[in-house]
Amino acid sequence: MATPDLSDPGRNGRIAVTPRSLSDGGHPALQKLERAGYELVYPSPGAVPNEDQIRSGVSECVGYLAGTERLSGRLLEDLTGLKAISRNGVGVDSIDVEAAERLGIKVLTAPGANSQGVAELTIALVLAGSRSIPWHDAQLKSGQWMRRPGNEVSGKVLGLIGCGQIGRRVAMMALGLGMKVIAFDEYPMTSFAPSADFSWAPLEDVLSSSHVISLHTPPSGQPVLGSAAIRLLQWDTGIINTARASLIDDEAMLQALDSGQVGYLATDVFSSEPPAPSRLTTHPRVITTPHIGGYTKESVDRATQAAVDNLLQALAT
Repeated sequence: MATPDLSDPGRNGRIAVTPRSLSDGGHPALQKLERAGYELVYPSPGAVPNEDQIRSGVSECVGYLAGTERLSGRLLEDLTGLKAISRNGVGVDSIDVEAAERLGIKVLTAPGANSQGVAELTIALVLAGSRSIPWHDAQLKSGQWMRRPGNEVSGKVLGLIGCGQIGRRVAMMALGLGMKVIAFDEYPMTSFAPSADFSWAPLEDVLSSSHVISLHTPPSGQPVLGSAAIRLLQWDTGIINTARASLIDDEAMLQALDSGQVGYLATDVFSSEPPAPSRLTTHPRVITTPHIGGYTKESVDRATQAAVDNLLQALAT
């Protein structure tokens, strides 16, 4: 009897790959899946797949290396051969996890893989907002020599709402810039006390005492920054959101930007991506980036390797 060719991709089934950072140009770590005998399919190269593309592209797959696309329970029910979904990130709020569990589909994540990239972007946005860098760039490129007075961050208070892996990295960087840091977390790691300029505090104190607030918490039933919370902010507070769009009430934030209570909003996340034009995204005191927090070469490498290893382990059991 002939010996089977164990290097033949496809002998163990198909795996769909949809993260935009992987589905267009590929990644060396994906070769590990092919060497294990899986055929890779790309339902929407370089773009977030819609529901029809997922249904047609993943319906015959046993594994799914997923991005941020929405996976509803109804959609998962149509993916009858699927055994495991592996995210190249930590969030699972786009996945109906209860439905996946009911259907026997394992859901796996890569915690911490993009923490450094998101933390560095957070600090970049703090500096960009404090000095109105995007606005000044746009003015000069339009032929206008116009200036806004900026704020130095040294000596200012950075408030962190959520202080897990990403928040703690942000805290360390901010302390290095001479900032004071206060943090709220529902489950604080009280052993984290990197400096006399760092302290844990109740949420209300973080809201009322900070010059800049950065969000690093999972989504909840209600926005963290709704109208009541925003009323507690100091005048001209900067807001950074590299976590989830649902953490902010858009209408309340617009009113605060218009009044000046919020000096600037810098956001890397949107309720739908890409976002439709809106008064919030085009506001002159809003800085937008297209969900690039974890989109660094290093973060992509770590997250892809973790997602691949998780998927191989899940499909082998």
